[in-house]
Amino acid sequence: MPPLFEDKISPLEEGSLDWMDEDLKKVDQEFQKNLRSDVPMISAIGEHLLQSGGKRFRAKLLLLSARLSGYSGESHISMASLIEFIHTATLLHDDVVDNARLRRGVESANAKWGNEVCVLVGDFLFTKCFTRMVESGNWKILHAISRATTIIAEGELEELIRTKDLSLTEESYLSIIARKTAHLISAATQIGAILGDVSEEKEDALAKFGMDVGIAFQLIDDNLDYTSNEEEFGKRIGIDLHDGKITLPLIFTLRHCNQEEKALIQQTVALIPITKDAFFRVVEIIKRYGGIQYTWEKAKGYVERAKKYLSAFPDSKEKEALCMLANYVLERRL
Repeated sequence: MPPLFEDKISPLEEGSLDWMDEDLKKVDQEFQKNLRSDVPMISAIGEHLLQSGGKRFRAKLLLLSARLSGYSGESHISMASLIEFIHTATLLHDDVVDNARLRRGVESANAKWGNEVCVLVGDFLFTKCFTRMVESGNWKILHAISRATTIIAEGELEELIRTKDLSLTEESYLSIIARKTAHLISAATQIGAILGDVSEEKEDALAKFGMDVGIAFQLIDDNLDYTSNEEEFGKRIGIDLHDGKITLPLIFTLRHCNQEEKALIQQTVALIPITKDAFFRVVEIIKRYGGIQYTWEKAKGYVERAKKYLSAFPDSKEKEALCMLANYVLERRL
């Protein structure tokens, strides 16, 4: 069985990255500082999201990439905070689009405050991020993050357009998740390289590392929608299928199942809402044809390729930690 199904403690939970705690506390403090506004609702929703958990995965990647690149200043703290700002804004907008009721096991912000408020707070987070980026004066970083946010919007829109489209190919699916998820993770690692002022080759290597880790991250996320329980995953399982999101476990299965099974899947996707029994019948078909295993193996391939990009850098605790985070992607259960 792949690590996805094993009951093990992740490297983000077992204390092996405790030496990063001080920087991560500073990131959270910077996040809270940037939330200050004359409109109390903004701070309330930001605090709700900050307190609801999250592994600061993107922030960790940026902090480690900066140190791996030889950066010794403090700007990596504010940049990591701004990456989390953008990620939080995308989560707010995603939950509105998906009408999600849970986020990380707690009531989602849109369920608590309403869709209109959350869209506007998400807009505030985006604009505040770009204001702080301009103030930093680093136009290369501003270009990297503005490009990433543009591509994210394109990916999210393409995913929405392809809702319930059972003709979606693996190639098109991978293109969507590269844009909607991986580009921000790639921007995080690239920004660390920019702060360290490394060569173009090393900057490119870290950007590609982030891209492949990001694709693997989303592949595993899509698997979890079919394999987790709701308490672990922190959101309702089957939500992707319910929302008509056609992800790799299903795409692979549709390529291999018989016409009767394909018809059952088509009927299930068309249901509003999808019943629990119908969902689990689809899960049985996916497992029968190895769709979950195939997706995990695909993610593993991206992780292994990502780690090879780090060969451009000498061995260090930061390099080891980046490899550990890449491996964690395959093990995560939420």
